[in-house]
Amino acid sequence: MRPPRNDIRNEDQTSPTAPAAHPQPAPSPPRNDIRNDSRATLTCPVCATAFTPVRRQRYCTPACRQAAWRARHPEPRPTSTVPPTTPRRSITVYQCSACDTRTLGQQWCHDCNQPRQRVDLGGLCPHCDEPVAVSDILDQHPTHR
Repeated sequence: MRPPRNDIRNEDQTSPTAPAAHPQPAPSPPRNDIRNDSRATLTCPVCATAFTPVRRQRYCTPACRQAAWRARHPEPRPTSTVPPTTPRRSITVYQCSACDTRTLGQQWCHDCNQPRQRVDLGGLCPHCDEPVAVSDILDQHPTHR
């Protein structure tokens, strides 16, 4: 039969001849210099006001904290809206090679039943409502260099 468990003892631990060692004092916990337990005053980075921080407080007031956040996160630039482009065909002057008629934005000559050739970009003349190409106007007024 086995003896009860509480009667089993380790002879090495209870020997009276073992020297009694004095316990070493526990080392003090490492000092954390980041903690703000002192009552030192800090300067607010936004308004430069001196204040006594509470815990990890950086700013003197919530208004200064909000101003610093807004300075770090500027509003995005407004998106620029680009006007829709004008189709090139509608502002191009075409000329028929057979009948020499000019039209604005029509590539096919219905009188001759053949395609027209592109002259240049242009528009309607404000005086006679005839199609005028930009190159026709620039050829009339040469630039002096």
